[in-house]
Amino acid sequence: MAPPNNPVNSILNRLRSSSLDQCFDLCKGKFSVKGCPLLHDVPSNVSFRPFSLVCNETESDAPFPLVQRVKALSHKGGFLGFNTDEPSDSVVNSLGRFTDRNFLSIFRFKTWWSTQWVGTSGSDLQMETQWVVLDVPEIKSYVIIIPIIEGGFRSALRPGNDGHVMIFAESGSSHVKSCCFSSIAYVHVSENPFNLMKEAFTAIRVHLNTFKLLEEKSLPSIVDKFGWCTWDAFYLTVEPAGVWQGVKEFADAGVSPRFVIIDDGWQSINNDGDDPNEDAKNLALGGEQMTARLHRFEECDKFRKYKGGSFLGSNALSFNPKKPKMLITKAIEIEHAVKARDKALQSGATDVSEFETKIKKLKQELDDMFEVEGSGLPNGNRESFDCKGDDFGLKAFTRDLRTEFKGLDDIWVWHALCGAWGGVRPGATHLDCKVVPCNVSSGLDGTMPDLAVDKIVEGGIGLVHPSQADDFFDSMHSHLSESGVTGVKVDVIHTLEYVSEEYGGRVNLAKAYYNGLSSSLSKNFKGTGIISSMQQCNDFFFLGTKQISMGRVGDDFWFQDPNGDPNGVFWLQGVHMIHCAYNSLWMGQIIQPDWDMFQSDHVCAKYHAGSRAICGGPVYLSDSLGCHNFDLIKKLVHPDGTIPKCQRFALPTRDCLFVNPLFDNKSLLKLWNFNKYGGVIGAFNCQGAGWDSKVRRIIGYPQCYKPVTGSVHITDIEWDQCMEAAAMGEAEEYVVYLDQAESLLLLTPKSNPIQVTIQPSSFEIFSFVPVKNLGPIAKFAPIGVTDMFNSGGTIQELDYNETGAAAARLKIKGGGNFLAYSNVAPKTCYLNGTEVAPEWSADGKLKLDLPWTEEANGISDVVFVF
Repeated sequence: MAPPNNPVNSILNRLRSSSLDQCFDLCKGKFSVKGCPLLHDVPSNVSFRPFSLVCNETESDAPFPLVQRVKALSHKGGFLGFNTDEPSDSVVNSLGRFTDRNFLSIFRFKTWWSTQWVGTSGSDLQMETQWVVLDVPEIKSYVIIIPIIEGGFRSALRPGNDGHVMIFAESGSSHVKSCCFSSIAYVHVSENPFNLMKEAFTAIRVHLNTFKLLEEKSLPSIVDKFGWCTWDAFYLTVEPAGVWQGVKEFADAGVSPRFVIIDDGWQSINNDGDDPNEDAKNLALGGEQMTARLHRFEECDKFRKYKGGSFLGSNALSFNPKKPKMLITKAIEIEHAVKARDKALQSGATDVSEFETKIKKLKQELDDMFEVEGSGLPNGNRESFDCKGDDFGLKAFTRDLRTEFKGLDDIWVWHALCGAWGGVRPGATHLDCKVVPCNVSSGLDGTMPDLAVDKIVEGGIGLVHPSQADDFFDSMHSHLSESGVTGVKVDVIHTLEYVSEEYGGRVNLAKAYYNGLSSSLSKNFKGTGIISSMQQCNDFFFLGTKQISMGRVGDDFWFQDPNGDPNGVFWLQGVHMIHCAYNSLWMGQIIQPDWDMFQSDHVCAKYHAGSRAICGGPVYLSDSLGCHNFDLIKKLVHPDGTIPKCQRFALPTRDCLFVNPLFDNKSLLKLWNFNKYGGVIGAFNCQGAGWDSKVRRIIGYPQCYKPVTGSVHITDIEWDQCMEAAAMGEAEEYVVYLDQAESLLLLTPKSNPIQVTIQPSSFEIFSFVPVKNLGPIAKFAPIGVTDMFNSGGTIQELDYNETGAAAARLKIKGGGNFLAYSNVAPKTCYLNGTEVAPEWSADGKLKLDLPWTEEANGISDVVFVF
């Protein structure tokens, strides 16, 4: 029981006495909001209770102002529940039905990943729907239904017949059963869809008290920097020499990464039949490692045998940059041969000896290539020697990286939540671990077939007992921290739900593991050194994010279609953007959205770059060695590895919420965000692909892959969503800069929308800047350094002098072409204290060439006097 004088507890108690009228009502099978029917034919076993009657009375760790917000809005929300006759560990129940009402939803299309879906009926929902927003124009409002956690159960929505919305509650263990749910889904209403998300998830945070909102947490140090991830460059062939070569290529080109993520391939893993003390040999492609398990917490031999100084000085070892692609290409040949054999077997072939011979030959060729190419280390012949001490291994390697590349702040590594894809090998460590068979939830039956799931189910997971989760994560992370690693990318998170039968169900197992992970993060990585990945399920967000403050909001960047569609190289890129944009609506309340890496030399690289420029998160690439487009990279990244980042995370505009920007043949994806001194809209043509519930995968819609015309207006930016931006939304006049068209427009809030036609896999970025009246004549608005996609993000400070000589004083980060709007030429201009002559033209374009001065961190002081 909380102490009598606990202020948070007393506020929670006062929620019951709210005198405001409740917005929702359930009566005679009809669920209404403000008198407007929302759900019909609600079963008699369904209940509704206002938030004030359900909110947890136990002590809450929510900040006092946050609880005050919840109290003030408690009349706008409440909980749906239901009862059944018999206790069960898996229950499905209708919440009622709706038809002819637009909705926006998010559903899991794989175990790991979620995406957007729209429709007009409860029957249009998809399996594993994580929330649904209903448009209620009758009362100019929006209502959200969010399945949540109750006791040992998590829940999701799914489609029913005749418009019914079904709720599916499961514990993940036959030992955890219930027949009574009083608060299994939360409902909330608001006149603003963006306020709706914030208010609803804030209320759930106070109610569950098992996670924290983004606003309560600190962000990782990489959030506003440029980085490189090794995944697509090496897959499992990653090694110190290759990592060194990759960082060097960026540094030599003048765009030094500030962080590096060493992805899958650095760990000590092997298969159950292997020597328990030896690493698996010659792994190349992702997929081969998915049944392997961690056999020690230290790095694999490739990294363990690194000798300090190997790449420093005049005698530095050389590395063949073609090596990774040679190995990967041969591994792909093997993969294709295996698929051909499997296809023959499925077709009824009885003799596949020819296939087996080819596979054996190709595998031997790959092994020979590994031997010939060596390890890139002094002991390239792989002779054994003592690798202990500070002069060997990951510690020596990270030290050398930082010695050579001065701007490299962070070195992170990848690991799966359970250690490796297949968990930890029993008996290989000091921990209590056993291989647990996987049981895939029936809720995932309607999702996309997935090789990763198949492989994990095939091998089971070597699960460390949840009572040792703290020890498990600290054993991994303490070694990494001592070795100079500053953070982790934690992947394959949602395997926990497969193995919860013997551990009290998925909720209890998740709590143990996430608490252990959080403790280790606080101890070893300053509490913030993590990106969460393959985690886009509600129980992760509701149970695992007390400490985690950044995570992936899209699936993987696919540089080609894994299913073989030759056009997938194009349309998959728009699909990725849709995942990221709409997932940010809810995930962004809890974590900083991370839009993932991409490749700068990809055919759609510019398309991705445009979205990353305004996404509000870090920018990082997965370029292969020697495969870079530095001209493009420099439009995203300053020479010091920082980025002109927007002030918050990008979200779809209001007119994009209930449309399908993937295959409706007419809608653009429009994203809004803020810079410090203006707003930004990105318009992207994502048409050409989407989810097909019949085949249960994302397919191409080639008839939609064509130019799309849309409109952009000042009011598309939700200025009131940011306190600092609210005043900018009240300006009388704006300058709009179109990045791709390189044109400048002068508009007012009453102006007609800007009409724009966007080609397939293309975009336009619109920067909106309030115009300032300076003196009786001059009008001024700074655009920024137009060499960058997000020009407005280059403006660090802006101050107007309105007394005496009218002037605009700016601090601008970035070298290159600075652009501003001015209706008259300035009388004088000073650049870093020296008078200069800017270029002004009658169309209002005021230009100035800015230097990049290293000593000033690339920041120029500019003054225009009018």
